[in-house]
Amino acid sequence: MVSMQNRVVLITGASSGIGAACARAFAPLGVKLVLAARRLSRLQALATQLEADFGVQTHVMSLDVRDRTQVEAQLQALPAEWSAIDVLVNNAGLSRGLDKLYEGNIQDWEEMIDTNIKGLLYVTRAVVPGMVQRQQGHVINIGSIAGHQTYPRGNVYCGSKAAVRAISDGLKQDLLGTPVRVSSVDPGLVETEFSEVRFHGDTDRAQAVYADTTPLTPEDIAEVVVFCATRPPHVNLSELLVLPTAQSGATLVHRQS
Repeated sequence: MVSMQNRVVLITGASSGIGAACARAFAPLGVKLVLAARRLSRLQALATQLEADFGVQTHVMSLDVRDRTQVEAQLQALPAEWSAIDVLVNNAGLSRGLDKLYEGNIQDWEEMIDTNIKGLLYVTRAVVPGMVQRQQGHVINIGSIAGHQTYPRGNVYCGSKAAVRAISDGLKQDLLGTPVRVSSVDPGLVETEFSEVRFHGDTDRAQAVYADTTPLTPEDIAEVVVFCATRPPHVNLSELLVLPTAQSGATLVHRQS
């Protein structure tokens, strides 16, 4: 396990779920955490907790990755001691709706495409040139099984995560000859706010997604992300598909009767 001492780790979508779990997983390793999300109060609470528990240095910023101007301005304005980002965890993402394509809500589509694809691109474009210049860095994209297998009514979300997979592959090719690494960590069923967001706050419908089975936890995925980041410099874990034991495909989940 390579030391992460004093490495700067930027996590998007860090206010909850996998992003917050990644922050908690990196915190004991002596890193410096840049936590970004739209919900600043949640970020501040997380940062306070991590500083108290682990003595980790944190820098929080309210960031909507869909806003290219905001992404560029916020990242350019990072104080000098925070600007040399060593690990970028592109975690910000969401799903909206579960509709047939021809019945889909176009605003839902816009939000998914703007966050999952364009937001990831904006942040990556702002951060990776510095990694190349410093000859050090690692981009870890949080994808999904939905990028490998399409499922009914998942059309646009699956398309957005297939794009993340393709972008990760393309970035790795573009960085060939540099020491900068690219990983895609692609979870299956993980119990987070994901389904509640997808169903626009319908808690009962969201809870049914995880009923009578044992999904992954955000901490499970965070452990994999940290594992990727702490491999020796010559090792690049390009793509990891992580499923709960009770899942064998995008639509195949074992549920206790």
